[in-house]
Amino acid sequence: MPTPIAIISCEVFEIELKQLLTTRPHVKRLDLIDWGLHNEPKKMPAALQAKVAEVESDPAVEAIVLGYGVCSRGTEGIVAGRCPLVIPRAHDCITVLLGSKERYAEYVASNPGTYWYSPGWNKHHLAPGKGRYDTLRSQYVEKFGEDDADYLMEQEQAWFSAYSRATYVHLTIGATDADRAYTRECADFLGWQYDEQRGDPKLLQDLLDGPWDADRFLVVPPGQQIRFTADERIVEAV
Repeated sequence: MPTPIAIISCEVFEIELKQLLTTRPHVKRLDLIDWGLHNEPKKMPAALQAKVAEVESDPAVEAIVLGYGVCSRGTEGIVAGRCPLVIPRAHDCITVLLGSKERYAEYVASNPGTYWYSPGWNKHHLAPGKGRYDTLRSQYVEKFGEDDADYLMEQEQAWFSAYSRATYVHLTIGATDADRAYTRECADFLGWQYDEQRGDPKLLQDLLDGPWDADRFLVVPPGQQIRFTADERIVEAV
């Protein structure tokens, strides 16, 4: 029988996880965390640490699975007192959706300048595109006036120059024609190429089910913490 677990995850995986959990009674609870912490990664460790403490007080839980990667080092330093922590060896959610760190590295090497879209990311995040542009400009005009709004939008749009491709990645779960069309519209507005990648659910499924092999997952014993590494391991326990 699989280990009774709890999942603490960024809400960008909400769509995929809620479907996968319909057939996994060993998952005792799912706690989703606001994706907005990615905009303030220095606040993420404290928020996750508080949630870990809350979740491991539940006696039904024997291990805690993190639906995160390194995520701008926002998971670094997390420690549990009773339960082992399990985290995929991934820089971010895109690795999990693609199915492996190797596929992620290969795609990025072949397609530099990629900005990623996914069902969960599109749902919870105001992605680069016309909708984001119009929303932000309206907010800036209301707060600062037309001239300052134009300047601020120039600054907002400047960082997009580092990108040239919008890639929609999905596990088929939550992928709709409307979501694809939305991503294409974002790409067209920004002058980017569009690509679609069907991911591999195996990494996410094995994160939920185990066994957690050392090549793809880090199992952090109670009392040890997660630390980012600058090598192919991505994370280690210290």
